[in-house]
Parts: sequence; C-alpha cells; structure tokens
Amino acid sequence: MTQPTDIRRAFRPRLLDLFCCASGAAVGYHRAGFEVHGVDVVERPRYPFTFTRADALDHLAALIDSGAIRQYTAVHASPPCQHGCALTVGTNAARGWGRTHVDLVARTRDLLDDTGLPYVIEQPNGRARIRKDIALCGEMFGLGVIRHRNFELGLWGAGQPPHRPHRGRVRGYRHGRFYDGPYVAAYGSGGGKPSIPELQSAMGIDWTDVREELTEAIPPAYTQWLGRALLACRMGAAA
Repeated sequence: MTQPTDIRRAFRPRLLDLFCCASGAAVGYHRAGFEVHGVDVVERPRYPFTFTRADALDHLAALIDSGAIRQYTAVHASPPCQHGCALTVGTNAARGWGRTHVDLVARTRDLLDDTGLPYVIEQPNGRARIRKDIALCGEMFGLGVIRHRNFELGLWGAGQPPHRPHRGRVRGYRHGRFYDGPYVAAYGSGGGKPSIPELQSAMGIDWTDVREELTEAIPPAYTQWLGRALLACRMGAAA
C-alpha cells in the first residue's frame, strides 16, 4: 500500500539545483514543496537529497540534448561568484585576487534559456552580470545574518518583498577595531568571525558543520520564499 508520505513525494514537482554546494538553497526549495536534485563538481556527502557529482553546466547540457530536462519543473543555479564580485574585488584587489576566476554566469543563463523552464540565478551584491529581479536579506526572515543576495528570475516573475531596516552592525573586526552587533559575518574565519554553532544558528542550517560549506551557502529561508512564489506563479499560469 502506498503511504501518504509516498503520495506527497510523488506529486512534488522536481527542481534541478546546479552548483548545489551543501544544499542551503535546496533545503528551502524542499520546504516550499519541491523534490530537489543537486549537481556539484565536488562530492557533497552532507547533501540531503538526490545528488550527482558532475560539472554542473556539462550535466545541464547533456540533460537538454537528451530531453531528460523535461523531468524537471524548474532550475536553480548558483554559479561561482568570485569573478567580479564586489567583496572579492574590493576587499582583495590590493592582493591581486578576484580577477582570475572564471565567469560562468553568461553560459549558465544561455543554457537555462534553452531548457524553456522557469529558473533562478543567484549571486551576491556587486554582481553586475545578472538582472536583480529579487533582492533578499536575512533581516527579512529574522535571521542572524545580513547576507544580501540577488536573484534573476528567468521565464517567470515575482514581486519584490519589502526590505526591513537592519537592527545594527555585523559583529567583528573592521580595520583593527571590534564592533558588536546583532548579526554574525557568514564569510571567512578570522577577525572575530562566529563559531560554527553560531553560524549554523544564524543561517538556519544544521545539517553541515563544515565552515566552507556554511560560508558558501545561502539561508534556506530565501529559497523557501522563492519556491513558494514560483509554485504560486506556476499554479496561476495553469489556471
């Protein structure tokens, strides 16, 4: 006999999660109602859903060529953001960092357009090569991080939620001076950065304790909001 949980799983639309890292985005989409399949070039043993280790764009191209992309309802992509990112270039320009990273955004967008599916491309502030359709911040969801992120919505749309004023500073050292505040810095490891438990609590992520995975992730609250908006848009289009 089919159990109720199996029925719910069977009716979940599938979402392809490219450059998935440790699943910050994936968990949010799952909570919104999607079955999520992740792809990353690095093995991710803590990824809690179906996972394929592969080059994300080569895998996507193969899905398009074979027609297997039709098993999915939508695609999320978080291509590496270091190329041209304001944080990488601005903070590290004096050290010569931030100019040797490969820019994958344009190729990602071209392939996503070829799928014909609604998609999301996620990037941090300072990335000029995506259209900022939605901007989200941890304060919108009562989190302990700011972590502004921009999202380009392809072949669908959603309204921008209101930004909530920040309640103070991000805790940590700036130019040799320590500042306290209600938020922790979800990047790096020095300069008064949070402990792993503090970072997990602030981000709403408890399935990995690897700092690199935590600092690369987006809070699942962001994609839970996006996933619900995407499902509502999909249902509206079908009505």
